[in-house]
Amino acid sequence: MRRKLTSMYTTLIEPGELAALIGVPKCAILDCRFELSQPDWGGRAFAAGHIPHALYAHLDRDLAGAISARSGRHPLPEVQAWSATLGGWGIDEHVQVVAYDQGNGAYAARAWWLLRWVGHEQVAVLNGGYAAWLAAGLPLSTEETTRPPRQFTPRTSGVGTLGSDAVGAALAAREILLVDARGADRFAGENEKIDPVAGHVPGAVSAPFAGNLDAQGRFLDAAALRSRWRTLLGTRAPRELVAMCGSGVTACHNLLALEVAGLSGARLYPGSWSEWIRDPAHPIARGAA
Repeated sequence: MRRKLTSMYTTLIEPGELAALIGVPKCAILDCRFELSQPDWGGRAFAAGHIPHALYAHLDRDLAGAISARSGRHPLPEVQAWSATLGGWGIDEHVQVVAYDQGNGAYAARAWWLLRWVGHEQVAVLNGGYAAWLAAGLPLSTEETTRPPRQFTPRTSGVGTLGSDAVGAALAAREILLVDARGADRFAGENEKIDPVAGHVPGAVSAPFAGNLDAQGRFLDAAALRSRWRTLLGTRAPRELVAMCGSGVTACHNLLALEVAGLSGARLYPGSWSEWIRDPAHPIARGAA
């Protein structure tokens, strides 16, 4: 008997729950494993073994658009191009999507956010990623999967973004809380090995995405996440929070954590630090605060 999709997952999914969906036609699995320092590592890891029926989603080629002289390192793809990619993966409005990476969700959350950006809410991140799948002793595959293409139609969503100019103006007017997901050392301008300029946007606050996780790389429970983010927000509403990082990738992890915590409405600064520093007129701050 062919298994059917009976539940909708919109934030996180556990390994056992995903195992029950393997082979369900209306479930698409995206393997988002990636390493910034080794862009081809994820594809090699996928070929060596992956969750059965998964398709590989490359951060640079699939989950980002073309880099320009003014963009950050991972600009958003054009909506129509992203929709075509999703359709080619056999995804439409009826398909449950599950994204995973090597463990902590840093790259899978980017796929989660991009799908929500074009109005697709039926998407979740595998809690603990590939590492949790392995730890659970669940099956692996080396076979390449294809799915019959579908027509993905983007829809209006409540997912918001801000560009560099809007971020600068909103900060000056004290209208937003700009939260940086990079590690505290990079935020402070120390140990910068990725971008050519070290530091942070003046007025931003540091909230490394790793703070959303436990020691096993799994998301904290909803209550713990709510406590973390409520403390950071203070009296501000979630819609006043704007998430950033180095290039708009791990910022999505903080947005996913907020959603798990029940604090919806925060926005993304897609260009993030790597776009901010493209303009030499933009001010730069260093230090922990």
